[in-house]
Amino acid sequence: MTKHILTVSCKSTRGIVAAISGYLAAKDCNIVDSSQFDDLDTGKFFMRVSFVSEEGVSGKDIAAGFAAVAAPFGMDYSFHDSEHRMKVLLMVSRFGHCLNDLLYRWKIGALPIDIVGVVSNHFDYQKVVVNHDIPFHHIKVTKENKPQAEARLLELAEQTGAELIVLARYMQVLSDAMCKKMSGRIINIHHSFLPSFKGANPYKQAYERGVKLIGATAHYVTADLDEGPIIEQDTVRVTHAQSAEDYVSMGRDVESQVLARAIHAHIHHRTFINGNRTVVFPASPGSYASERMG
Repeated sequence: MTKHILTVSCKSTRGIVAAISGYLAAKDCNIVDSSQFDDLDTGKFFMRVSFVSEEGVSGKDIAAGFAAVAAPFGMDYSFHDSEHRMKVLLMVSRFGHCLNDLLYRWKIGALPIDIVGVVSNHFDYQKVVVNHDIPFHHIKVTKENKPQAEARLLELAEQTGAELIVLARYMQVLSDAMCKKMSGRIINIHHSFLPSFKGANPYKQAYERGVKLIGATAHYVTADLDEGPIIEQDTVRVTHAQSAEDYVSMGRDVESQVLARAIHAHIHHRTFINGNRTVVFPASPGSYASERMG
């Protein structure tokens, strides 16, 4: 059996589910898992269907006739091979906790992606990356060369065929043009549960304010700095007895976990951008292990 994923978004109306399930049944496909959501505020419908086909029946064969089903509903849809490993370009500056976590998950098969390269504006993690047999690209960024540096980054993304860019604590602001060009394909980790403490040393700010929860937010990158559609968040409770250094250490752990979960959801096509928000379908019970191993 061959595994496939179908993602659909369109205006909400009657008959969508019946049309999709009927078409797959007619193609001798068996639905394994299905998630759907009607947004009553926007009137939009979102659906993710995981299904299997008989051996020898390709995704192209199944997708070939689906346009006739999609047209009456105005569907935006995509068919995906669940065995496909998405090509991902990682970017990092001088904080390596997220990069190291992603490299480890990738190495043990917990994050089934194809890391096509790591970009950095510093050399701090060159050896770590090269030791994983992954290409390392140093792109220096200054006020004077920022346009040229970003042009090189876009060129690299095209050369490697990167389908997703992950800012694993990359501390440079991307231009509006790049955010638009790669819309829905750049994920960032923000070192706050909500962007309440902006600027330098957010954990020190949180410590000074005596917060009781710290956390992290993974979101899609838009032209609005740290304000893109949120994919994943988490928090950890802290107390008065902990230091600012404790906040930093605990915060880095949360950042790493949140970013990994956001990437996991994206590469398995469980995320949909819905205006300024996202629809994120959870992995169904028992499916995480199979998704994890690709």
